[in-house]
Amino acid sequence: MKVTTEHVTNKGQGTTRIPNKLGGEKSPYLLQHQYNPVDWYPWGFEAFTKAKEENKPIFLSIGYSTCHWCHQMSRESFEDEEVAIFLNKNYISIKVDKEERPDIDNVYMTICQAITGHGGWPLTIIMTPDAMPFYAATYLPKNTGYGLVGLMDLLSQIHDGWLENQDDMIETGNNISQIMKREFEGRSDKSDVTKDLVGLAVTQLKGSFDHDYGGFGNEPKFPTPHNLMFLLAYSSLEVDEKSLFMVENTLTNMYKGGIYDHIGYGFSRYSTDAKWLVPHFEKMLYDNALLAIAYLETYQHTKNPLYKAVATQILEYVRREMTDREGGFYSAQDADSEGVEGKYYVFKPEEISSVLQNDDAGFFCNYFNITKEGNFEGSSIPNRLHATELNPDNEKVSRLCNYIYRYRQNRYKLHKDDKILTSWNSLMISAYAKAAIILQCKEYADIAEWGLDFINTKLIDDDGQLYVRYREGEAANNGNLDDYAFFCQALLCVYDATFDIKYLKQAIEIADKMLLDFWDDINEGFFLTGNESEELIYHPKEVYDGATPSGNSVAGYVLQRIAYISANPKYKEYADKQLRFLAGQANNYPAGYCFAQLAFLGALYPSKEIICVVSNKDDNITTAKTVKKNPQENPEFEDLKEYMASHYNPNMIVLVKHKQNEEELLKIAEYVGDYQNIDDKTTYYICENHHCQTPVTKL
Repeated sequence: MKVTTEHVTNKGQGTTRIPNKLGGEKSPYLLQHQYNPVDWYPWGFEAFTKAKEENKPIFLSIGYSTCHWCHQMSRESFEDEEVAIFLNKNYISIKVDKEERPDIDNVYMTICQAITGHGGWPLTIIMTPDAMPFYAATYLPKNTGYGLVGLMDLLSQIHDGWLENQDDMIETGNNISQIMKREFEGRSDKSDVTKDLVGLAVTQLKGSFDHDYGGFGNEPKFPTPHNLMFLLAYSSLEVDEKSLFMVENTLTNMYKGGIYDHIGYGFSRYSTDAKWLVPHFEKMLYDNALLAIAYLETYQHTKNPLYKAVATQILEYVRREMTDREGGFYSAQDADSEGVEGKYYVFKPEEISSVLQNDDAGFFCNYFNITKEGNFEGSSIPNRLHATELNPDNEKVSRLCNYIYRYRQNRYKLHKDDKILTSWNSLMISAYAKAAIILQCKEYADIAEWGLDFINTKLIDDDGQLYVRYREGEAANNGNLDDYAFFCQALLCVYDATFDIKYLKQAIEIADKMLLDFWDDINEGFFLTGNESEELIYHPKEVYDGATPSGNSVAGYVLQRIAYISANPKYKEYADKQLRFLAGQANNYPAGYCFAQLAFLGALYPSKEIICVVSNKDDNITTAKTVKKNPQENPEFEDLKEYMASHYNPNMIVLVKHKQNEEELLKIAEYVGDYQNIDDKTTYYICENHHCQTPVTKL
């Protein structure tokens, strides 16, 4: 690894700064710490070798570049000379970007949660030179106070303990690691997938539902869109109005609150209050991808134009602010500006008056509840909590928002984490593909295909090996389960949006590699890391659906869809095993596994398969060039596109067969060879609940 050694002059202070060992990294988070006085190392051989040679414990700090409390701990401690001197003398300090190394983060975050009962970032771990942890915490202030131990006191106590009782600390670290290894590598509980398990998840969600403002549990409240996607699917299959109410109530109230950026669009990570008013202001790509899908599918089911408007605004925000010129999507935007949380997003009435004319300024402040008193530290977070009618497509409001948006962009700087992650990009690709289907918009399909092209050219090698991240011309770190599972899902979604056989073919190739590299032959389920990945202190399996669905849940979902599409016994066998594994893990708290529950719905409720056999008479379809370019543009598909757009069915599979793709399609789904045109017309074969209807030429 090349380390930057050049001197950087800080003209404002008249000093020369020399980067530490993070200077040669690509991670925006690590680069934020390259000029700390702490002698940080990146995770790797050099740091561990030095710790062993000098017999020092390791101080491991894990975070990400848009994390408010990571910034806070950095300002208080890691930029402080006193802290740095003590760390540099007595510890080997390692910085890890959790988004670049989700495997490391998963291992040590799980340990932190097991030891302390909670987790979060920044994650603070102190461990032996062999990476065995014996202390875990999250944010720590520099000095002890307000019920929190200070970092300086902690470092001093552990240093003394290391000198006096090193063997005890090593034994503690080894014992913790062995317990975690047994607990997580040996996960083997299996269970039948039943409607009782699904019903219990719904009951638990109903029990924690906030009837006044939507969402689940107490503040802080997270969007957890996969909960809503599951409830929407359940409400459709069971005709359960209460489940649908929970979805609509939550989506509507989240839009009304300050967690939604009414000026520039997109959602923040979570709300600190029950009303969704005061967010933790950072915006994450994965939240906005999953929320776009939730709003789109709810629009498809209810036809409420509010959900369509919010979804299109989210997609516009991502296209405008989070899309790389080569087609990838950036990771996140910061909560802080100039060291102050939320400063970029809040306003005072006089600011609005300085941009808009008097009547427009008064209207705007009234519309978005921007007051002299404010609702956040003397300023106002724009919101619509007071509104009785909601119309995001209001032309006047949109025009005024554009003025304020441009003013806001020039007012303060907002840090953007511009690394491109395979897993999160795949979620965003799925969102654009869903939008292409539900809104019948070719532009969204083009963006989704562009995103797939980015992954296929920048983040995958000739052997099909995915990488975790891309930045500044470099792909790095072997892909984890999430990368493969989410990418497979994206390929299936883009196939549905385009009917291009190459995406279906690649989805199956990715599924095969996922089975080869990540499947646990002994206890079943998928490991988080693959056969070629770095060996950590234990081999983690992530099953719980947290801020994003787990790789295991999505793997179960895509295997089941591939099994339905292909009718191949191999995929049916693995899908059944995976769902039994997921059910075994979900038994303790089914509501915590809502994306896995989507896969359970696919197994328990009737599926609908539509096979479209395109007429060979159509000149448009007989031109191979046209088919390759965009088969969905063929007029023969209008009935099918309209049906897919207007009918919400979470268990629907669609295949398109025509002269140009028949050979490849038969390799994937041999049974479609028996499906032919009727009277040389495009023909639809519709099968539901394991039996097929008479073929028709119009849907």
